[in-house]
Amino acid sequence: MKLKGNIVDIQNRKIFKGEITIENGKIKSIEEKDCDSDYYILPGFVDAHIHIESSMLVPSEFAKVAVKHGTVATVSDPHEIANVLGVKGVEFMIENGKQTPFKFNFGAPSCVPATNFESAGAVIDADDIKALMANPDIKYLAEMMNYPGVIYDDAEVLKKIEWAKYYNKPIDGHAPGLRGDDLTKYISAGISTDHECFTYEEGLEKLQKGMKVIVREGSAAKNFEVLIDLLDEHYENMMFCSDDKHPDDLLLGHINQLCARAVAKGIDVFKVLQVACVNPVKHYNLDVGLLQENDAADIIVVNNLKDFTVLYTYIDGELVSGQGHSLIESVDFEVVNNFKTTNKDILDFRLQSDTVKIRVIECLDGELITNQIIENSTKDNGNLVSNTETDVLKMVVVNRYKNDKPAIAFIKNFGLKEGAIASSVGHDSHNIIAVGVSDEAIYKAVNLLIENKGGICAISDTEQKVVALPVAGIMSDQNAETIGKQYSELDKMAKQLGSKLHAPYMSLSFMALLVIPDLKLSDKGLFSGKDFKFTSLEV
Repeated sequence: MKLKGNIVDIQNRKIFKGEITIENGKIKSIEEKDCDSDYYILPGFVDAHIHIESSMLVPSEFAKVAVKHGTVATVSDPHEIANVLGVKGVEFMIENGKQTPFKFNFGAPSCVPATNFESAGAVIDADDIKALMANPDIKYLAEMMNYPGVIYDDAEVLKKIEWAKYYNKPIDGHAPGLRGDDLTKYISAGISTDHECFTYEEGLEKLQKGMKVIVREGSAAKNFEVLIDLLDEHYENMMFCSDDKHPDDLLLGHINQLCARAVAKGIDVFKVLQVACVNPVKHYNLDVGLLQENDAADIIVVNNLKDFTVLYTYIDGELVSGQGHSLIESVDFEVVNNFKTTNKDILDFRLQSDTVKIRVIECLDGELITNQIIENSTKDNGNLVSNTETDVLKMVVVNRYKNDKPAIAFIKNFGLKEGAIASSVGHDSHNIIAVGVSDEAIYKAVNLLIENKGGICAISDTEQKVVALPVAGIMSDQNAETIGKQYSELDKMAKQLGSKLHAPYMSLSFMALLVIPDLKLSDKGLFSGKDFKFTSLEV
């Protein structure tokens, strides 16, 4: 097979008219010669850090969409399903991904459970990490979220890091806001990347201290604008990622969108493409071609180097997407899950208190971090309840792995004026998380998800909608178009109920993410990520 067009040689920083000959899935030759094609031929894009589970798609269905946007590979952390099913969940992701030509590169989840302050469905200890690291399908140690464990020399954390070093596999970081001497120690432990920088200054310090900074632009967490100005000088040590990408967003675009935005800011196209295509392959030692002779023919054809509209995608010389149509087929797979709690009573959501002031989680749109604020409580016969006037709404987290009383707190900026929304996608342990204007609405939303063994839902005064997620309670068994449409309808309903957040369900999923400061809620109670300990609702 031969491809003709404007060949973009990123590593030698030149573009020339030419012809590529492909044999047996590899690039046999690249010749400079005149041709009448105006299209541009590039190596494929790589998402340098993503949780496939957050697309609500199993890997084989994710692949079908990603190739349409020119993505040929991902560096994928199966942390979410691991918190539900342990090593069995990691194995599910690897095996399902192998059913497609797409190049998934899975890591060993380093923090299962993410903390000891929440209930997860499984544990992956240092012995499990040893076994995973010995597996050639595992490419790296996934994000070390327990940065206090690194800084304070937690023996179990250090054992996991040592096994990664023993097998000579990269170690990913996760340390939002970490600076100074603590950052220096974190890096010296062998941790090489971070995708959690939320200020320019933080990103710069991490780069200067030898880390690779991954620019994240997901459905909820969006750090592109604050970090992109670092790229011009530090492009050799940066990558692009989405981290968490909901299905409706994935249908619209992927890493190609970040390339277009970066070039529109006047950044040199070769620098942008090195970040999007080359750096992840070299850092993680991926079996992904870079448009060089004898490389795997992992190639995309785009309309131009401004829009990056992808016309064709090839993986190992096989055409997997053409003119917006994916050629990857759906595959059969076993549905796996871990959902044991039973229906709750409305009285479970009452919180008797005479307190006047309460600690409230302040949700920040487009951010994983939250603030801790103090607000007046609202009572109904001694029960603390939501106040739609002040937008201080009751929030609960319900343990899905056993029958326990819900943990209760309050949150600001969800904006609901009616009903409730709930999700069993609740990072990191994926317990049920819900926000609503009344105990009754929350009770109905939580029970709807329990009856479906996982999903996301919205409840109004007159209707209810649910998107079932039967695979581990976090992924659908449907294709992207089906789940994307259902998710869009649910997102629209949440906004009709009053939410002003860009992605209310994605934001909701992170309100139980204890490793991101400051105030969050686990199934065990209100937690300060800044102090890394439980705190009281009552002030």
